[in-house]
This record gives sequence, C-alpha cells and structure tokens, in this order.
Amino acid sequence: MNLIINNSSMTPIYEQIVVQMKDNIISGQLLPDVMLPSVRTLSKDLRISALTVKKAYDALEQEGYIVTVHGKGSFVANINPNIALEEKQKEIERLFEQGVRKAKECGMTEEDTEALFQVVLNDF
Repeated sequence: MNLIINNSSMTPIYEQIVVQMKDNIISGQLLPDVMLPSVRTLSKDLRISALTVKKAYDALEQEGYIVTVHGKGSFVANINPNIALEEKQKEIERLFEQGVRKAKECGMTEEDTEALFQVVLNDF
C-alpha cells in the first residue's frame, strides 16, 4: 500500500490517510479481507504518530471500510457496491461544484457554463 503524506497540506494527516485508503478500497486496489499494516507499522513507515494512524483507522472502521479484530489486526471490509458508487458520485459532485464555482468567479454565465460542459462531455 502506497500512501503519500503531504506535511504542508492544510488537510490533517489522518484525513489524508482516510481519503487515500478509501480510494484504494473503492477502486479495488485493496481487496476485501486483506490485512492492513498494524498501526505501529504504518506509523513507522509514514514517520507519523501512531495516534494519527489509529485515528484514521477508527474513522475508516466507523464508515465501514475496514474491520478491526482485537488481537488479529485490521482488515478491508466487504463494502456494499452501492456505498462505493455513492462515494464516487459524491466525488464527482464535489468536482462539478469546484468547476461551477470557478466559472462563476471568471464571470461565466450559466448558459456559457452549460455549453462548456457539453463541449467537454462530447469529447468523451
């Protein structure tokens, strides 16, 4: 598992871990029932506090992406395909919102924005 931590980012480190691990799980790079590195191992590999990794693992478990078995470790959960689809749709919606916000900042009208969207959509 290859996680990249950006220490200069405004996003907290534990959130960076959560986002990247969720992406790996949703994309199928991390398969169900695969054992994750221990909190201590991952903290050592990333050179961050074990408490930060623990916070990320706790958040992932709360959201249903991983399961922790006391004394055995943490494992990728069998996530519902609908959850994965919902996460992808939320990401697309967030990107659309960024694009619309940028278009408004540039002074584009709604019609111009829709026309540009159609141009981009037709390119695919």
